[in-house]
Amino acid sequence: MESFRALRVHQIDGRIVARLDQLTLDDLSPGNVVIRGEYSSINYKDALATTGKGRILRRFPLVAGVDIAGTVVSSADARFKPGDVVAVHGCGQSETHDGGFAEYARVPGDWVNKLPAGIDTRTAMGLGTAGFTAALAIHRMEQNGQTPELGPIAVTGATGGVGSVAIALLAGLGFKVTAVTSKATADDYLKGLGASEIFHLKGKELGTKPLEKTLWGGAVDNLGGATLAWLTRTVVPYGNIASIGLAQGPELNTTVMPFILRGVSLLGINSVEVPGALRAEVWRRLAGDLKLANLDRIVSQEVPLEGILDVVGGWVDGTIVGRCLVRLR
Repeated sequence: MESFRALRVHQIDGRIVARLDQLTLDDLSPGNVVIRGEYSSINYKDALATTGKGRILRRFPLVAGVDIAGTVVSSADARFKPGDVVAVHGCGQSETHDGGFAEYARVPGDWVNKLPAGIDTRTAMGLGTAGFTAALAIHRMEQNGQTPELGPIAVTGATGGVGSVAIALLAGLGFKVTAVTSKATADDYLKGLGASEIFHLKGKELGTKPLEKTLWGGAVDNLGGATLAWLTRTVVPYGNIASIGLAQGPELNTTVMPFILRGVSLLGINSVEVPGALRAEVWRRLAGDLKLANLDRIVSQEVPLEGILDVVGGWVDGTIVGRCLVRLR
């Protein structure tokens, strides 16, 4: 196989440098499935990794990108054959293993997901890690008894990739959704995704009591910090909070009161290390009852492989809205 392009992150004299390199398969991390990449997507972790704003990569140099979708070129794993349409997300890509910002990837078979009928590679990466994470959160909330009858679901970080997909998925399932955002100009976008109400977080007094007036049937939280603590105090009895991100901070200063007096459940959502059977079930739902009709509204940008570094700043400074596809060819 001839050489191919990859966006690889180096550490040079203590600085993080991301650049397009020409690689061969021998340069990639070991694996028994080789994938010809067609699409990837940009996530918050990718922006941190390629700009050096966060400690994401654990070794250097490493191909960035937590997502990739394409077709199998070769496989020593009997579960896959050349021509299979597949996706890989998380599983250590762009942390300890070469990732998906490349024309080819080589990964362990246990990481590979055959895409169900109805989801092509472009759709899979329009969803990507962010969309999968949103779907996983909702799946786990439902497993734990979340129903529309409990009340509206608050979605924080609403204009980001996870938040945007979560709003659309929840609305499609019949939940009333309140989009919680600090962006003053995103109301039309959020209502277009299915949000019934918009809660502008900036300047709001969130209270300090161990328990506040109940406002939400449940929540999908991308922020952490003070906002997550507020959610624990304002979710109804037996509601669920899916904790996904820490854009506001990793701290959680709350009490046991919401958990022992209201039966609120705090569900941790880790989309990196997900058992294979659960990954497959979530993808089946994304092709079925969770299939999005308005994904094109969420995918706000599409860039070629060489254009990634031109746009990742939007995730770092918080100005990005929706999702960004990466064309690998």
